[in-house]
Amino acid sequence: MSRVVHLHIGAPKTGTTYLQDRLRLNTASLARHGVTVPATRPGRSDMFHFRAALDLLEQDWGGPPGHARGAWDAMVRRVNRGEDNVVISHEILAGAKPDKIAKAMNDLAGNEVHIVYSARDLARQIPAAWQESIKQGRKWQFRRFIDRYESGKTFFFRQALDLPEVLTAWGAKMPPERIHVVTVPHDRGPDGDELWLRFCRAFGIDPAWAPLDSERDNRSLGIAETSLLRKLNRRLELGVWRDPVYDALIRQLLAQEVLVARDAVPVRLPPDRYDFAEQQAELWIEWVKGSGVDVIGDLEDLRPRRPAEDAEWRNPDRVRAKLELSAALDALTVMTREAASHASSGAVGGRLRETARRLRDR
Repeated sequence: MSRVVHLHIGAPKTGTTYLQDRLRLNTASLARHGVTVPATRPGRSDMFHFRAALDLLEQDWGGPPGHARGAWDAMVRRVNRGEDNVVISHEILAGAKPDKIAKAMNDLAGNEVHIVYSARDLARQIPAAWQESIKQGRKWQFRRFIDRYESGKTFFFRQALDLPEVLTAWGAKMPPERIHVVTVPHDRGPDGDELWLRFCRAFGIDPAWAPLDSERDNRSLGIAETSLLRKLNRRLELGVWRDPVYDALIRQLLAQEVLVARDAVPVRLPPDRYDFAEQQAELWIEWVKGSGVDVIGDLEDLRPRRPAEDAEWRNPDRVRAKLELSAALDALTVMTREAASHASSGAVGGRLRETARRLRDR
């Protein structure tokens, strides 16, 4: 029997954090049913898949220099030792260039490769992608991000979220029945796990094989929290590829643990941008229907749902100072405690003092 490799390439902000953590938690159980989730050691499959994707794409961020080197080759070796069904998942693969896609396909030759791509409508996806880019160190305003996306200018999220472009690239030499589009439902379903069940169907997994649930997700920030983080990025002048210490403090601790936990005003697509999102949805749906690829879910999930006519839209580029101050005080409280807990560390203390001097001298 030919080994099947399910290569889940994204897109970002489509439940990938939850998916990857649930696969990690259930690696042993899945293995007993012939499903391999490659890992370098138990409980580390998510980081291994991230580094393998980085190595394939010849990128190097999210860790010390060289931390991803050799990870893709290690992934291929584990795939070739795997059981009947192997699952690889990381969302940064969605925007891969043709030469990287060709390398992946060549390295996985001899296996029956299936491409899995999860997609949701742009009315939800664009706001989520913008605030995710801010968490990663960007400084642009929401309106500029949307303008750039609509203009078709090349940047990661534009490449990774364009369903026809992504699947045309990844599926160039594959039969359409081996390409699976998982639509992200507007509603979670009666049991709250409809998206997970769709992923299971895409990967050929019985949900009973992965009984342990995950509490991890990559929740979006609100307007005040995103505005605060955007201004912090500008003030610190760190750039997108900041070093691991700042990444741990800003993205992991501040953004993903502190700011997402606040009762926040969500980032919504501006009312005047729904026409574009609806036009894109129509193009995507027509492309999928004509391509013959496998659809898991409902194509209508790719259509935006317009808010009620009387719904208020809050501009994330112009946030009231009171809202921003409240978020800033929460952030300052946690970051002060974090600094105090590392007061004995010369390395961290030195970084903090250097940053303080640089900001004071501005």
